[in-house]
Amino acid sequence: FEKQGIKILTSATVKKAEKSRDSVKVTVEIAGRAQVFEVEKVISAVGIVGNVEDLGLENTKVKVERTHIVVDGFGRTGEPGVYAIGDVAGPPWLAHKASHEGVVCVEAIAGKNPHAFETGNIPGCTYARPQVASVGLTEQKAKEAGREVRVGRFPFIGNGKAIAMGEPEGLIKTIFDAKTGALLGAHMIGAEVTEMIQGFVIARQLETTEAELMATVFPHPTVSEAMHESVLDAYGQVIHF
Repeated sequence: FEKQGIKILTSATVKKAEKSRDSVKVTVEIAGRAQVFEVEKVISAVGIVGNVEDLGLENTKVKVERTHIVVDGFGRTGEPGVYAIGDVAGPPWLAHKASHEGVVCVEAIAGKNPHAFETGNIPGCTYARPQVASVGLTEQKAKEAGREVRVGRFPFIGNGKAIAMGEPEGLIKTIFDAKTGALLGAHMIGAEVTEMIQGFVIARQLETTEAELMATVFPHPTVSEAMHESVLDAYGQVIHF
């Protein structure tokens, strides 16, 4: 993104924006210091709030926290017969989350005893160029949870298919529990990673460990081989880099 001319500021707070006829001056505070940027346009994307007003929830047992309706793993609220799914039921605010949540909810209503819906294995996908995709915990979150981790990384420049496609920029990172080998999280940036992330989603859903992933045969030549190499790297067995 930086090579494309994008400047990324983290841990930053927008203090004010002053609009003129042709530009906007934005004051941003970073680490206690104020910086002023003059730009053509400002786009604000600050998250989502639930559309829970005027639904008649006030006199019910439906609980609302931070504008979102509280539900269990089957979409049930505190009010019998009232269910909620999708964005109004909280993060992650993704279409595939809402769709699967709806299936689980309706199957529970129909008495089919589905598995309770969990958010830990929902993939996040950003359809930028390059694409970004992830599932599970970040390395930092895993450490904050007290987990001892093993981390593997593999760059696209080491993958023959990525080079042949003219897409050598990218990275796959995997995080494992050092004691159990459980796959805690996977993070990707690069060409078609929003397609490939599903491999790690399935792995987490099946509670796969590093042993199964290391023994899995990945087709050649494919970009997905970088997924295998990232797992191998976490255990000091990377082959092609």
